[in-house]
Amino acid sequence: MTLVQLEYVLAVAEYKNFTLAADKSFVTQPTLSMQIQKLEKELGIEIFDRSSHPIKLTTIGEKVVEQAKIILKESNKMAQLVFEEKGQIEGDFRIGVIPTVLPTLVPMFYKTFQRAHPKSNLIIRELQTEEIIAGLREGILDFGIVVTPLHEDQIVEKTLYYEPLVAYVPDSHIYHSKKMIQTSDLDVEDLLLLKEGHCFRNNVLNLCEAAKLKKQPVKLDSGSLDTLVKLANEGYGMTLLPSLHAEDLPKESQKNIRHFEDPAPSRQVSLVYHQSNLRRSFEENFSKTIQSVLRGKIYFDQYDNVTSPLISLPK
Repeated sequence: MTLVQLEYVLAVAEYKNFTLAADKSFVTQPTLSMQIQKLEKELGIEIFDRSSHPIKLTTIGEKVVEQAKIILKESNKMAQLVFEEKGQIEGDFRIGVIPTVLPTLVPMFYKTFQRAHPKSNLIIRELQTEEIIAGLREGILDFGIVVTPLHEDQIVEKTLYYEPLVAYVPDSHIYHSKKMIQTSDLDVEDLLLLKEGHCFRNNVLNLCEAAKLKKQPVKLDSGSLDTLVKLANEGYGMTLLPSLHAEDLPKESQKNIRHFEDPAPSRQVSLVYHQSNLRRSFEENFSKTIQSVLRGKIYFDQYDNVTSPLISLPK
């Protein structure tokens, strides 16, 4: 039994397809299949039910996968201990980033960090907050960048910055003539929101008194901030955006940005990791890099008006 075989098993379990799992593992499909077959022969069991589509785990296969996660997580700690003792930042770092942060933040820090730490390999995946938390607990991810607070046991949160929210108000909207927006102006019936599952949706709803309604009368929602901007331009309402995303909009759209009166609502963006994670040198240097590229654009100290990514609506 080898660690590589266990990694291939987890890949197939995740993607439910041998070809896709091989592609994600950067090996050929015959190589991956052969290694899994060797493991199955050694154990005298079948881990996967290959007759089903998509591929499913057998009953014993489910137990093997759970144990494989534990073994790989513990084996990774050995390398972490050595690198940390030497003060080295090298090897793979698997980082999950939420969709409303990744497009704007990652391009800003990626090259800077890689140049400073050429032996490091940042493996970045776009994931929802719940997926990141699960990945940290299972050892699939080393770190995450999410909106906090999360209040999750064993998950450490290190605040990176506070990002103000701004309103996108098209010229057809009644508020377009306003120079500044107040939170009291927000009406959930007039707001274009991200789909359920996006924490930024909850950030916005927490600003609206209408969030207390039993039903949210939202006309349109989307999985993309850019789509929300397009829908707003088509006359379907207004929307809110993180300030870094608003800065990336085309010039013709910048005229529709309206800032909130102080204290403007903001979201708290943090680096998160499991308390068992040993790569503290990476955490410190990674955080410093992100804050250095954002200096002058964003807040780093405690902010007065932080809207929560968690929401509890009446049923």
